[in-house]
Amino acid sequence: MTGHGLRGGVTAVLAGLGTCLPPKVVTNDDLSLVLDTSDEWIVRRTGIRRRHVIEPGSSTSVLAAEAGRRALKSAQCDQADAVVLATSTPDMLCPATAPEVADALGLAGIPAFDVAAVCAGFVYALATGAGLISTGIAERVLVIGADTFSTILDPTDRTTRAIFGDGAGAVLLRQGEPGEPGALGPFDLGSDGSLSQLITVPAGGSRQRASGVPAAERDHYFTMQGKPVFKQAVTRMTESSRSVLARAGWTADDVDRVVAHQANARILAALADSLGLPPHKIASNIDRVGNTVAASIPLALADADLRTGEKVLLTAFGGGLSWGSTVLHWPDVVPQ
Repeated sequence: MTGHGLRGGVTAVLAGLGTCLPPKVVTNDDLSLVLDTSDEWIVRRTGIRRRHVIEPGSSTSVLAAEAGRRALKSAQCDQADAVVLATSTPDMLCPATAPEVADALGLAGIPAFDVAAVCAGFVYALATGAGLISTGIAERVLVIGADTFSTILDPTDRTTRAIFGDGAGAVLLRQGEPGEPGALGPFDLGSDGSLSQLITVPAGGSRQRASGVPAAERDHYFTMQGKPVFKQAVTRMTESSRSVLARAGWTADDVDRVVAHQANARILAALADSLGLPPHKIASNIDRVGNTVAASIPLALADADLRTGEKVLLTAFGGGLSWGSTVLHWPDVVPQ
């Protein structure tokens, strides 16, 4: 699905950016003490050196609320008219986590809901927030990406435990005018459910519960088929990026920075090559935080040292399969 941006003189403008990482850090050397792995093996395959993980007493909502609080501070604002939370690790299966986040932020009575598109969730949530603004439902929308994948990883699986980390990132979108710094451009979104089994948590949903067959312990953990996911990620993000650039009237050469989902350092390198861009244009913080799923893009935005006016391409790929992209001129925003 493609969108040509918001019309009628009303658009969504990025006005604030906040992030939150849990304090506990797990290094590759830490993992090597409990798994058959090593720092060299993990770095060579993923580019990751460390990741943050939550401890007992914390949860996705805790990280999301703090990132949202910091995004509001960055925007010098204490109010929002809606909260859209992208997550695949909600605090509970029911209800959604966003209303609790809104309550924690003192935003009583406003619409708040979750969006589940795994690693593409933040771009989907951005498009949703932009839609709320374009239709006049809200003037300010807090868009949050937060995940705690450490809670759904098989503790004996060296591959997934090496890749994923916990974190949250948020932006405040406000009503503005097309063309001003921070105005979100067109969106490109897509999915392919025929390949849903490439990225999955088999147990816990209605399909498994209705089967009448008790789930095996391993079925409660995240699984991913690495090789086909790698190919799909590069292909889908490349196609989506090209589509949204064409609709924005940009070429790949016009792009100053690409802030893509931080899935794997090799995927980022392959994306740069596929788009014909030099590696330095691809923002990366995966070595320090790992794959933080829906939090990935806002965390990378905060670390990218972007300059006001730079042309920025956002692109992501995740389970579903799902993917999405958008563009903007970077505004004068100080991340918190």
